[in-house]
Amino acid sequence: MGRVMSRELSIGLGLRAQHYSHVLDTRPDISWFEAISENYIGIENGSGGRPLKILEKIRENYPVVLHGVSLSIGSTDELNFEYLKRLSRLIETIQPEWVSDHVCWTGVSGENLHDLLPLPYTEETLKHLTDRILKVQDYLKRKMTFENVSAYISFDHSEMTEWDFLSALAQRTGCDLLLDVNNVYVSSINQGFEAETFLLGLPKDHIKQMHLAGHSIGENCLIDTHDAPVCEDVWRLYRKAIDLFPKTPTLIEWDDKIPEFSRLEEEAHLAKQIWMGLK
Repeated sequence: MGRVMSRELSIGLGLRAQHYSHVLDTRPDISWFEAISENYIGIENGSGGRPLKILEKIRENYPVVLHGVSLSIGSTDELNFEYLKRLSRLIETIQPEWVSDHVCWTGVSGENLHDLLPLPYTEETLKHLTDRILKVQDYLKRKMTFENVSAYISFDHSEMTEWDFLSALAQRTGCDLLLDVNNVYVSSINQGFEAETFLLGLPKDHIKQMHLAGHSIGENCLIDTHDAPVCEDVWRLYRKAIDLFPKTPTLIEWDDKIPEFSRLEEEAHLAKQIWMGLK
């Protein structure tokens, strides 16, 4: 399969099934796409079926990043090597720019709760994740990138801040970080910390990518729903993030109430202006 050569990545969009035809037929002027890994690894035999064939075609014209939601790196269950085997096969097929997942757990005792659940920031948790990330990176034979998740509660027995935890995790494992700016904002409002302090506490040499998304206002907290435009407060925080981590590839995420592709392009255009220091 012919693949587009790597180039400087600026603003990308999350690849969603609603937009497959548009992307294939019109080849929009988008720097890169991020694909959810689980949509392409198959269920029974790991073949990936028609979605994988479509992703292969898109990969011929665009750089692609793989973004997982099922690694459950923070779980106490054993690592799922069947999942890693299928992910490895997908990596070999697509040859992504990088592969990411989340600093979270998604289930225990074999149950998948279908949510990205936060962890207590303790030395014990840090050691647990360090061991598991090193095993995953060794199995996949590549450096991984891990995203900060949004949170609605904090753990009383946490021994460090989230940004100190992420910094230590990157230093101990060599992994990169996916800075989700919306998640930082949501957690800062829900937990009462300064969002800019979070950014200032991150290791500059480990920030591989950023995410931008919309959220919802709940009765008692902000909810990370990815179903709306990026709000002005998150845009302001993104400007600070780009000042700290210039030219970091940035993705617009929109996972529910998905609009026409042109609406996503509008968000990408604004992000590009900020990314280039023009707005």
